[in-house]
Amino acid sequence: MVMMRMRKSKAWHVGLLLVAGVMLCALLAPILAPHSPTEQVLAEGLEGPSVMHPFGQDRLGRDLFSRTLYGGRISFWVATVAIGISLGIGLFVGAAAGYFGGWMDELFMRLVDILQAFPGILLAIAFAAILGPSITNVVIALSLIGWVGYARLTRGQILVIREMEFVAAAKALGGKDLRVILRHLLPNILGPILVDASFGFAAVIVAEASLSFLGLGTQPPTPSWGAMLNEARQYLLVAPHLTLFPGLAIVVTVMGFNFLGDGLRDLWDPRSEKKHWNGGRMPRKKKPAKRKKRPSVRLPVAPPSRPHEAGTDYRRAREKERLRREAQEDEGDGSASEG
Repeated sequence: MVMMRMRKSKAWHVGLLLVAGVMLCALLAPILAPHSPTEQVLAEGLEGPSVMHPFGQDRLGRDLFSRTLYGGRISFWVATVAIGISLGIGLFVGAAAGYFGGWMDELFMRLVDILQAFPGILLAIAFAAILGPSITNVVIALSLIGWVGYARLTRGQILVIREMEFVAAAKALGGKDLRVILRHLLPNILGPILVDASFGFAAVIVAEASLSFLGLGTQPPTPSWGAMLNEARQYLLVAPHLTLFPGLAIVVTVMGFNFLGDGLRDLWDPRSEKKHWNGGRMPRKKKPAKRKKRPSVRLPVAPPSRPHEAGTDYRRAREKERLRREAQEDEGDGSASEG
């Protein structure tokens, strides 16, 4: 059933194609890049796209195509590590709060409420500023604010599933709490978690680019999409290609993960009717096939109220009926005379 929905989901195919394409380009950056991302040719600074440099060159003459490919490696590395750490913390906190309840639930959920009361990007900027500008500190800052969403989602799913019969059966058979959580609860909530994680990848890539744009992420000469946009903003009118290609890379990657999340939501949710494609509207219902018209059968028409309006068939029927009645009267008269 899941495979059938996967083949029919347009969002899944588009998202998978975009994400796989960008990820493959980032992984193969050492092979695909025509130049070193840090090689400087000052005499060719701010040159536009050409055969040797498809995306042009920045103010120091560095190849923008190579830097865009290597910047994708940084973004995917940060997103993978940050989502992995956030998922680990969120699953642990949410499962413990939802399964055990009581004071543990109150403690963890009040901490989640406090962290969610502040805008996530502001907390990330604050943590990154306190820890110092580096790519490692960006991962730590994004992980410290990213686990709260997964914790709340996990807790909600656990609260629903822990009351089901198979969980009660596992407890009745002597299953310990850790075994029940790992073997029976977590596998049944992976669908919503994976959907949320796919959207989380897009959010982390945008957050990393924002922190690098502000100077809190990767430091020169390491290429990063956000840092490249920060360097190019003063040349926006003179050399717009400096902002065009890194910006397009961010847009395509984020759009791919969003489409992938929509496709995963359609795959894991059997109640979904794939209404996210086609502008969020439900697809039009197909009109029922027209039935073939059966040949009309002519029903006998009741005789008219006036005898002179009757047709030939009706007059013949009346004549036969009159003759039959006369024959019956003759037979009745004959039998009466014999008696």
